Amino acid sequence: MKAKKKRKYTDNRNWSKYNEELIMRGYFYFNPEFLSKWNEEIEQMNAGKVGEPYLYPESMIKFLAVLHCKFDFRGLEGFMRWLSETYKYKFPTISYSQISRRYNALNIDFKILEEDMKDYLEVGVDGSGEKSTKRGGWMREKWKVRKGWIKVVIMGCKNKKDKKYVIDIRVGTENLNERAVAREMIKKNHENIGKFDADGLHDCKATFNLCKQYDIPTAIKIRKNAQTKAKGSPRRKEEVRIYKSMPHEEWVREKNYGQRWPLTEGIFSGCKRILGEDVSATKKRNMYHEVKVKFWAYNQLVNLN
Repeated sequence: MKAKKKRKYTDNRNWSKYNEELIMRGYFYFNPEFLSKWNEEIEQMNAGKVGEPYLYPESMIKFLAVLHCKFDFRGLEGFMRWLSETYKYKFPTISYSQISRRYNALNIDFKILEEDMKDYLEVGVDGSGEKSTKRGGWMREKWKVRKGWIKVVIMGCKNKKDKKYVIDIRVGTENLNERAVAREMIKKNHENIGKFDADGLHDCKATFNLCKQYDIPTAIKIRKNAQTKAKGSPRRKEEVRIYKSMPHEEWVREKNYGQRWPLTEGIFSGCKRILGEDVSATKKRNMYHEVKVKFWAYNQLVNLN
């Protein structure tokens, strides 16, 4: 039997554009724009505030939150000390404990961009894991001590400009129910969903029925042993018949199923590659928050261009 001939890979990337995106990352990391609007932002933050007034603007904490993906809190204090000494107007240096408190209380949100609010977006849902610690390899190998991992479920989307970003996220233990979370995300964002992509885990009646309720087209991989009986979900029965009526490769092209990867796994891959796949926090609440900050920072990087 002849071996199947592999198709030659063709790299169609625009290298000039991609190089500029990589350059802009460095510009984004070390661009302290908060210095130019410090006084105005502090004045707004303290308007009507009861108790001790804020000394450091929220934009500075967000700036440090992105850098925290690369540096610890003490390193960030050192960076701010250097910045204070070299900037033309010297400002009080924030301590690492203050950075930690403000960081863990930082309000970050995931939402559809204003430019996409009137559009129907193709979205995908998938889950992945983040390491709960940067250490412990020897303990896991030698003493079989298992610390578990953090489960992350995201809903990624693609707009008309081919920009891919996260519009919803849930973080929890490794027992987080990905199917139930996906349905929550659909309910929350259904007004802007034009198509829902997901892997075979989401081949269930409840998900198909929900998409039918909101009239959302789906590209969900069907199990090979799926039956063509409704059993409470006529929508799933219809999708199973479509899947079984053609070869898998043809179904993939028909449903444009290949878009699921860049909307979910591509985002996971990019975020972990650029910002890391482990957390430094020790409290569970702060671990979950740190994971969310990473994906929020990834969204900021994507929206640079």
